[in-house]
Amino acid sequence: MEIQDFLSRTDTIVNVRASDKPGLLQELSRQAAARLNLCADLILGDILKREDLGSTGMGNGVAIPHARIPNLKKPFGILARLRKPIDFDAIDSQPVDLVFFLLLPVASEGKQLNALACVARKFRDPETVRHLRRAIDGTELYRAMVLEIQK
Repeated sequence: MEIQDFLSRTDTIVNVRASDKPGLLQELSRQAAARLNLCADLILGDILKREDLGSTGMGNGVAIPHARIPNLKKPFGILARLRKPIDFDAIDSQPVDLVFFLLLPVASEGKQLNALACVARKFRDPETVRHLRRAIDGTELYRAMVLEIQK
């Protein structure tokens, strides 16, 4: 599975205004619900349940909030770069400015489990993260996430 299998250019946004983690997760839940024709409260509830288990802030200013969602047929993602970093209770206590909001089907097939691993691998690559932070618009942000960066 490749990131472009569950992330579209229209779901890649820059300069997201969020003052805190709950507000950001609520906004991304609303956006996902509108795109998927699902209930925003259901999505937010499942995302918050996952966050209660432990923050999805990976460190280095990146986070991958994710949840399994009933009635979802395939993985779906939103990539957001925040205007200003926010506290996300990340493992390294650093604020987060890059967020990949990932929704997975409840009954995931093996290849769908790779969606989270794909995103995590990209976020662990310093070159990719550098390109994500330098992107001037959603198109550049999308390209930095889905294309292999030349080293």
